[in-house]
Amino acid sequence: MEFRLIERIRELTAQPRDDVRIGIGDDAAVLAVPQGQELVVAIDTLVDGVHFPRGTAPVDIGWKALAVNLSDLAAMGATPAWALLALTLPDADPVFVDGFSEGFSRLAQPHRLALVGGDTTRGPLSISVAVHGFVPPGQALTRAGARVGDLVLVTGTLGDAAAGLHALQQPLRDDDHRASLRDFLIARLNRPVPRLAAGAALRGQATACIDISDGLLADLGHICTASGVGVDIEAALLPRSSALLDLYDETSALHFALSGGDDYELCFTVPAQRLAEVQSDLSRIGCGVTKIGRVVEGDSVRVRGTDNAWLTTNDRGWEHFA
Repeated sequence: MEFRLIERIRELTAQPRDDVRIGIGDDAAVLAVPQGQELVVAIDTLVDGVHFPRGTAPVDIGWKALAVNLSDLAAMGATPAWALLALTLPDADPVFVDGFSEGFSRLAQPHRLALVGGDTTRGPLSISVAVHGFVPPGQALTRAGARVGDLVLVTGTLGDAAAGLHALQQPLRDDDHRASLRDFLIARLNRPVPRLAAGAALRGQATACIDISDGLLADLGHICTASGVGVDIEAALLPRSSALLDLYDETSALHFALSGGDDYELCFTVPAQRLAEVQSDLSRIGCGVTKIGRVVEGDSVRVRGTDNAWLTTNDRGWEHFA
């Protein structure tokens, strides 16, 4: 049964690439890194009931398992190439495998990402995906380059995924309009879109970059730590979707935007003189971008409220072992 599942996954996720010398079917993959490129590697694990609510559709789990890893490549400015998949299942469930593989493949195919190996085993549902991508030498984005005076920007909108999780956990009877807004937020939770084109466009422009997985405050705090700086952000500037603002009051919407995770937008810093160029570059690829603050001397993130007073922010985002 295990080998039938592996064969089924291979059939549903097939993606030919010339740089895959040997893919699924041997003890290991043999891959050729293109000349003049550096290899960027990331891995994430998703656990049932921790990283996605129990009962999430297999197709959404497959999409998200890959998306969260591709988002890490985006934050490094890398172009995806290959992936490894370790799939732990309570039972050999071909229906789950078909749905999972469909979601995985839907996201992999537009990026020409090839699944080149992995493992299946029995146990509580969990998925580990390792992705590999390429970046020109010396052009990988990191968390460590932010400098005092740089501007802080984010792609897309913030807080949608956390609001989607809240909507799932506290279902309410809604009219058709509110139900459609809830569906939008839940889709943002289940089907995050990794900002790969934006990450590539930021090579040579951004001084530091990170993807927002654990919440804006927590992840921006990682840039502060790595770069040895502080950041001041303006609550009034945080981009939030109309769905979020229509369904939740200002206090809740702000909390989701600051501390909610799973948005997988990019947060990055750029020199002030490059702002217009970066905005133009991201606009050309259809990616919204918003300036939310500035890099300052210090070692932490501060948030200025609409009344010009500094907000007290105790929730620093998701921590696995808190």
